[in-house]
Amino acid sequence: MNDEFFAALRARVRGKILRGEPMARHTSLKVGGPADFFVTPADRDDLAALLVLLAETGTPFLVVGGGYNLLVRDGGIRGAIISLACFEEMEQLGGGKVRVGAGVTNRRLVQFMRDGGLGGLEFLCGIPGTVGGALAMNAGAHGEAVLDHVEELVTIRDGKVLQTGRDGLDYGYRFLRLAPGEIIVGATFRLEPADPDQIGARIAGYLEHRATSQKIGFPNAGSFFKNPEGAAAWRLIDGAGLRGERVGGAQVSESHANFLVNRGDATAADFLALAARIKDEVRQITGIALEEEVRIVGEE
Repeated sequence: MNDEFFAALRARVRGKILRGEPMARHTSLKVGGPADFFVTPADRDDLAALLVLLAETGTPFLVVGGGYNLLVRDGGIRGAIISLACFEEMEQLGGGKVRVGAGVTNRRLVQFMRDGGLGGLEFLCGIPGTVGGALAMNAGAHGEAVLDHVEELVTIRDGKVLQTGRDGLDYGYRFLRLAPGEIIVGATFRLEPADPDQIGARIAGYLEHRATSQKIGFPNAGSFFKNPEGAAAWRLIDGAGLRGERVGGAQVSESHANFLVNRGDATAADFLALAARIKDEVRQITGIALEEEVRIVGEE
């Protein structure tokens, strides 16, 4: 089946196609087994053609952004991984509106906003990854969240392009609920005019804060656990005496207790075992159940 499907992919999809691609190459944690197929569609039409093929063959798929909030198990992923790295359009529409593709990096978007004199998304400067990934998890920092600045989310579902205003979205702290198979391809943001120098100053301040508070030094996925209501995950982990705790090559960062890092030879199983230990210790001491912020996918 894989040979036939690979041939069909090559015949019907114009973008880049990789077979048996190690996901460790596509995640910030640098772990993860192989994906059967890793496909980067060339554009929206190419994505539509890919989705038709996946539906015809009943092939499961998963969309990834920059891989900065993703833990892939060591057994890898069956089916197709879809990367929207080629969806890089950015356009000012006037009236403070900006249309952005899902493959644009957060850093590029912030720079584009600064150069255009539009403020509101400066907090994204320190969040690695892509706009699509940020939207999918409602990424945020410094009390801000990306979906609060969205005017319209653009998705594809069942072969149709959907445009949904923010009021029609089901979202909250670090989540956005989409229909099964629905893929984010872009968004329109509504921002406020601001002086580029002031925007630049805010960006510099956020980056300085990140450099001093999150100087990690090893591959990581950012905050591994969500902050429970009224509490900070790193304080709970630190209070449980787990700073520096290690399982195999995975370690609780000595710089920031909510960052789990790869000391160089970690496996996904190491991270999962360490996360389970953290959750168990914190629950025993505080009664609080931590929930992963990273998305865990794939087979053991």
